[in-house]
Amino acid sequence: ASTQSSGSSGINAEYGDREKTCPLLLRVFVNEGQHNLPDAYHRGRVPGHELQIYTWKDATLKELTNLIKDVYTSASAKGTMFNFALTFPDKRGNFHFKEVGTTSVAHSGPDDKITLSSCRLAIGDYLDVAVRVPTEDRRERGGRAPMRRSGGERGYRSRPY
Repeated sequence: ASTQSSGSSGINAEYGDREKTCPLLLRVFVNEGQHNLPDAYHRGRVPGHELQIYTWKDATLKELTNLIKDVYTSASAKGTMFNFALTFPDKRGNFHFKEVGTTSVAHSGPDDKITLSSCRLAIGDYLDVAVRVPTEDRRERGGRAPMRRSGGERGYRSRPY
């Protein structure tokens, strides 16, 4: 079955109509430069910079990129790269990473249309995103300043509907 949405109707061959299907809560952890360390997810702890995004399994990495850009406005610079990895525990509670794709601001790429379902996302998995802002933009900001978040400091939730 296809995992691409058909036109603007919001109907997906595998999951159905987004207006009739309940979205899932995806916990996304954003870090500038590199992925968070696996130890950051040890024993119920999670890294800072958490986004809670309500989405569907047919959401693409490009859709998620745009939602993250809306919150972290400094990640909107042309050429910014977003590297996505699923983070999930094994039976002993140790977390593992599985890189699933890379997207770019203002450029199309082969990973843009990768969906969460094609990455084999399971309910309860986390998404860890390494954001790499272009070097020129970092210099304009005076070094490696942290990404700025819009929409409040804690518990920001993005509802795509």
